[in-house]
Amino acid sequence: MGRAARRPRCYAPSYVYALHRRLSQLFADAQHDGLVAKNPCSRRTSPAAPKQRPYVATTEQVWALHDALPPYFRAVVLLGAFAGLRVAEIAALRVEDVDFMRGVITPAIQYPGQELKTEMSKTPIPIPQDLAVMLNANPVTWGSGTIVVGAFERPVAPYTIETAFKTARATVAGLPEGFRIHDLRHYFASLLIAAGLDIKTVQARLRHASAKTTLDTYGHMWPDRDESSRAAVTAALDARKSPPQRDAETGSI
Repeated sequence: MGRAARRPRCYAPSYVYALHRRLSQLFADAQHDGLVAKNPCSRRTSPAAPKQRPYVATTEQVWALHDALPPYFRAVVLLGAFAGLRVAEIAALRVEDVDFMRGVITPAIQYPGQELKTEMSKTPIPIPQDLAVMLNANPVTWGSGTIVVGAFERPVAPYTIETAFKTARATVAGLPEGFRIHDLRHYFASLLIAAGLDIKTVQARLRHASAKTTLDTYGHMWPDRDESSRAAVTAALDARKSPPQRDAETGSI
């Protein structure tokens, strides 16, 4: 008998979308360098973007994660949940990148000392003074050059941080098994949206390249405006129902 025919692999929509996007970037560079006439990866050939709502941890779960980590790793949760940094940015964040007096984080590099991918990623992030004091604990305690240090008081790689985070996650009730450090950004976004910040401000704080990315990911978190729109239309209808009032003396409307 001949070999059985291979079954076609079924990839997750998010994986297919990411592959197409990366391929499009490669063709765009090739087109720019004159290697190809045009980019075949257009919007017409693009697969649908995955539609999935991120899991948003509760405040209690965030603090439980914080407390479950070793003291030298607790800044990981603070930077992810309250400043929205990505894990490679967290691992590389230096003391000089944080203005503790003014309360501003300015990401400049990502692990292992590489430039950030976009200029938008370098957008300063304002933080409250209490958070600045908490982030300063490691440098004060160990004299480290980075905000996050490992067990040997030295900078650590994202893999080391993620391993410790995974261990801590297993101790927190209700968190899904696949919950990542990156998912703390979703909590940060939910905080900003619940506080009433507009889309452009949330985009800036998350350092997204476009507001579309922010809306695609977090649009469902904005409060439902149905009642507000109903009230606006009702006001216009009420104006039609109420006859114009004439001035008693002049007779004018």
